Amino acid sequence: MTDDTLTIAGKTFSSRLFLGTGKYASPEETVAALDASDTELVTVAIRRLDLDNPNARTELDYIDWDRYNVLPNTAGCKTVEEALFTARLGKEVTGSNWVKLEVIPDPKYLLPDPIGTLRAAERLVAEGFVVLPYMHADPVLAKHLEEAGCATVMPLGSAIGSGQGILTLDEIKIIIENAKVPVVVDAGIGAPSDAALAMEIGADAVLVNTAIAKAQDPARMAGAIRKGVEGGREAFLAGRIPPKPFASASSPTVGIPELATTP
Repeated sequence: MTDDTLTIAGKTFSSRLFLGTGKYASPEETVAALDASDTELVTVAIRRLDLDNPNARTELDYIDWDRYNVLPNTAGCKTVEEALFTARLGKEVTGSNWVKLEVIPDPKYLLPDPIGTLRAAERLVAEGFVVLPYMHADPVLAKHLEEAGCATVMPLGSAIGSGQGILTLDEIKIIIENAKVPVVVDAGIGAPSDAALAMEIGADAVLVNTAIAKAQDPARMAGAIRKGVEGGREAFLAGRIPPKPFASASSPTVGIPELATTP
């Protein structure tokens, strides 16, 4: 690939694939997938850690802190206050002021609360957090979150863990067109082709969890999605041809002999 890095809040990344750490069958599978993905940013749900037992091994014990940047997230939080409490706790546990913000009150469809997300983002930014908000693919909301001081916007491609791919393509294109912060497509990616599509339309990165963790071979899928991200990014930089509603011959027609017609 070309030398093409991503910068978020002053921190530079060579990989544009971010990984979640939930749903893996074992810590060993998690580590193998992280290794195969070449990711540099790993998100961890603070609410899944056994903080009452300081001797218990947690996800954080299996992650190489010298290799990966750990991004605490507020998964499982239904309200603004829960998200604020969890973000602050994540900062204490990890020492990082970065947070992936999630405010999700609906347990069935797991769609983020737009109003709650914006309110929580405003308060966390005011407290000095680097906020990466998970959001519905709403261009207006994306602009509000950017204006609130968020370091990225993270629109969903489809429902969390659904593997449906990018169903919000047109909305994400508008967000990318108008955003002055990196756009990370989060949720719904099910295959390398989905990741490639996100990158082809100009997304700055993708965050993937379920598609890798629940694959029959997570490490191999992590490598495949890494290649999808890299290929999609290269295609975006190369500049694809615009689609046309008609055919366009790839071979020249000049010099083709014409058959004589019978008078």
